[in-house]
Amino acid sequence: MRLDKLISHNTPFSRSEVGRVLKDKRVTVNDHVMTKAAYQVKDTDVVSLDGEQLVHEDYIYLMMNKPQDVVCSSDEPDHKTVIDLLAPDLRHRNLQPAGRLDKDATGLVLITDDGQWNHAVTTPGRKTKTYQVETAEPITNADIIAFDIGVFLNGEGAPTRPALLEPLNAKSCFVTLTEGRYHQIKRMFAARGNRVTSLHRLSMGDIRLDPALAPGEWRALTAEEVASIGTPA
Repeated sequence: MRLDKLISHNTPFSRSEVGRVLKDKRVTVNDHVMTKAAYQVKDTDVVSLDGEQLVHEDYIYLMMNKPQDVVCSSDEPDHKTVIDLLAPDLRHRNLQPAGRLDKDATGLVLITDDGQWNHAVTTPGRKTKTYQVETAEPITNADIIAFDIGVFLNGEGAPTRPALLEPLNAKSCFVTLTEGRYHQIKRMFAARGNRVTSLHRLSMGDIRLDPALAPGEWRALTAEEVASIGTPA
């Protein structure tokens, strides 16, 4: 792991702030001052900041059942964020949600400090995302066909990628996407003359929301869940 990344994982400093810390010669590796941000830290290296040894910690991968009215962000001064719901000892780890989920939506959010893995999750077309949706008006066969072909959203010149719409009853369905445009499902139904009243994410790729998690609860991903995402091409 790069030295600047290790420091940002173990302290409140951002990557840019770490650069200043290094320039100020506050960091030592094996009791020698180190100023190179790109230095590759070995397992046997002893890294210290202001004389305090930093622990080599692995990346963190979490799933959360996001409740309503919580923002899918790492820093939002005026709103509670998914990071605010984590244990205090995790909040300094530069964790970021992988992708976004509307403030009023609920369900699966993935959180990590592994930038490459985050990118793999959010790269359009690589992983499907499935949602349970409730609507104000009945869902029609014409809606199913339109979603399968692609829907033109207000203000955009290209249609959405084909999406799978599976009705559960007159006003409830599953929707599976392979992209993540801004408020996409709400805007797709709006383009069809309908309105989303509830949006709950069930899965991202092969990772499904753990039914044991109550709103606001989270758990670490298993090794199999982490590996299922792969790495970006």
